[in-house]
Amino acid sequence: KMPIPEPKPGDLIEIFRPMYSHWAIYVGDGYVIHLAPPSEIPGAGAASIMSALTDKAIVKKELLRDVAGKDKYQVNNKHDKEYTPLPLNKIIQRAEELVGQEVLYRLTSENCEHFVNELRYGVPRSDQVRDAVKVATVTGVGLAALGLIGVMLSRNKKQKQ
Repeated sequence: KMPIPEPKPGDLIEIFRPMYSHWAIYVGDGYVIHLAPPSEIPGAGAASIMSALTDKAIVKKELLRDVAGKDKYQVNNKHDKEYTPLPLNKIIQRAEELVGQEVLYRLTSENCEHFVNELRYGVPRSDQVRDAVKVATVTGVGLAALGLIGVMLSRNKKQKQ
């Protein structure tokens, strides 16, 4: 079995929860900083998906092994090709300054993946959310376009009378 490479400070860590990925940023000495929604508070268990919909989360600094628990994790700096990471000291400093703060948490906007991408690159990004939103937007736009066509057709009728 391959040993898991030791993460480097500033690395984004993807933790594979049973139903979703949880994200944290490694700050060294075995510690990560992450956005802990109520679902990430130990012992939440099966209620976690429901509480993931609540809107308060706390920025916590905890040992990676405690956050990961039994779940597998990997270093995943997946946007490095697209974005230049901020200087390391800045990443760590910004992360440390946020510890203990309560953050509004919504599965769609300010989730843990956004949180770590914002820290590493200065841009919030979440592919989990983007994929879900894409579907919603496409159907929304489709309906709006149909509505517009309807309006134009009814206008044309009025002019002809």
